Amino acid sequence: MSGDVLAGIRVLDLTSSLAGPYCTQLLAALGADVVKVERPGAGDEARDWGPPFHDGSSVMFFAANAGKRSLALDLKSPGGRDAALRLAEGADVFVQSLRPGAAERLGLGPAVARARNDRLVYCSIRAYGAAGPLADEPGYDPLMQAAAGIISLTGEADRPGVRVGPSLVDLGTATWAAFGVVTALLQRERTGRGAELDVSLYETAVALVPYQLAEAAATGRAPGRHGTDFPLIAPYGVYATADGELMIAAGNDRLFRSFCEVLGLPELASDPRFASNTLRSENRAVLMPPIVERLAAEPSGHWIERLRAAGVPVTAVRDVAEVARDDQTAALGILQDVDGQVTVGPPLSFDGQRPHYRSAPPRAGEHSAEILAEAGFSEAEIAELTS
Repeated sequence: MSGDVLAGIRVLDLTSSLAGPYCTQLLAALGADVVKVERPGAGDEARDWGPPFHDGSSVMFFAANAGKRSLALDLKSPGGRDAALRLAEGADVFVQSLRPGAAERLGLGPAVARARNDRLVYCSIRAYGAAGPLADEPGYDPLMQAAAGIISLTGEADRPGVRVGPSLVDLGTATWAAFGVVTALLQRERTGRGAELDVSLYETAVALVPYQLAEAAATGRAPGRHGTDFPLIAPYGVYATADGELMIAAGNDRLFRSFCEVLGLPELASDPRFASNTLRSENRAVLMPPIVERLAAEPSGHWIERLRAAGVPVTAVRDVAEVARDDQTAALGILQDVDGQVTVGPPLSFDGQRPHYRSAPPRAGEHSAEILAEAGFSEAEIAELTS
């Protein structure tokens, strides 16, 4: 199987910020020809999200726009709108993340675009979804972490909730959008017709807390914050050592016994109060003090060597700079150099080969004349649209 599974697929990308651009970057990594439509002069707003910057654009923009071509179009002008629709006629996929209702007001909504091309897969990336009292509201990743309860679950119990550091809602929404697009393209092979897709930041955020929502629905109580501990399993969390911190996951009875043997605490494994995970979780306050004291007596390297030898899942708590230079990261080849800037490749491989971004993110409008000429626009039309 080739990593260019989407070779020959043309994607019209009317997205900005992070979720939409990351979706279309994934499609580009799989071989699609992605045409990124940007505002003349300004481009994608994410170009200015910094510092730090690389080659004139923010590192966040760089991380979500590799492998694309850029077309500058004023979608608010009749000429720009008509040009976008002409491009949609020859496209396979149309992805937009405009503010709620903007695509329809511009004359670029799914009904109009698909009327011109019934094979078109049209994907809308929204904030709160296509229905409901908040459907017309804008939104960003941190708002969705707050709205879906993620912040209420994150942090220490005796302190205010915090935002999860990575933009997991944006990136998760992008992945669902890309998954939907590929699925719709597969369906098109069977039916000959495209589809209209909807994904939203809010739906992704809600889908990230499934068992917490199930608990709340069943009990009427909201789950709380547990820091780095996992409330359903014990011991399962971050613990201090003599020179750092370890994440340890003794997730079943066998692992718990092995863990206790490594720590030299066999009496915990034979204690009836800790005979099952349910009992260990219920008696966490009694279980953890001797474990915490024992782990703190030796350095991280001591415990990592012995716990891994015993089959107990463990890792040091590392910062991102350590991850970037780690041997495991290097062995997987997930960090890719794209025109002098390191970026993270897609987390999948085809027959042992990871898709590679073919080019750095484009300058705003860099390929305008090229793209329009390919679509059959005359020199006069191109001059008018790019002036």
